Amino acid sequence: MGISLELEKAVGDPAIGVDEAGRGPLAGAVYAAAVSVPVAIAEELLAGEWSAVNDSKKLSHARREELAEKIKSNPACRWAIASASPAEIDSLNILRATHLAMKRAVDTLALPEGNVLVDGLPVSTLPQSRNVVKGDAKSLLIAAASILAKTARDADCLRLEREYPGYGFAKHKGYPTKEHFAALAKLGPCPEHRRSFAPVSQPSFDF
Repeated sequence: MGISLELEKAVGDPAIGVDEAGRGPLAGAVYAAAVSVPVAIAEELLAGEWSAVNDSKKLSHARREELAEKIKSNPACRWAIASASPAEIDSLNILRATHLAMKRAVDTLALPEGNVLVDGLPVSTLPQSRNVVKGDAKSLLIAAASILAKTARDADCLRLEREYPGYGFAKHKGYPTKEHFAALAKLGPCPEHRRSFAPVSQPSFDF
């Protein structure tokens, strides 16, 4: 099928695409983004300036950064990025924290929630939304949201690298890699680690 505007046309204006980034890492916040563009204008963008917009996982780092700037700078585009902190993840669990971040992003746009398209499974905090499995590979606005969420989280990982050197956040982005495990074994968790996630929750750090 590929990226299209069929889902946006089905829900009608103002359609809003929502996606998240950072559910799996052992450290840092989980991010969500919401993107809205009138369908008539989105059709022009899909054929032109946004023709390369796709699921963020299918794009290179440089391409994501380039597209993120195009998305955010377009005057017809309304967008918002929100997050839920590691403390909120530990308190709520990762699923509920992700839903909280999505709700925050959508609320920032202050648009009717009935036209929200969300990637993945149903979102408890957005009961009127339409969930779309693998929506970031089908919907232009969900794909755009996936790019904004991913680039925002990547930027935050650079902050983590500066504030907590030695963990390798700039490289592994907080995901459970051998290098990250080795750093945890040597340094222990930093304040940005998710204490509810194994193996961070294992006091021995015996990896």
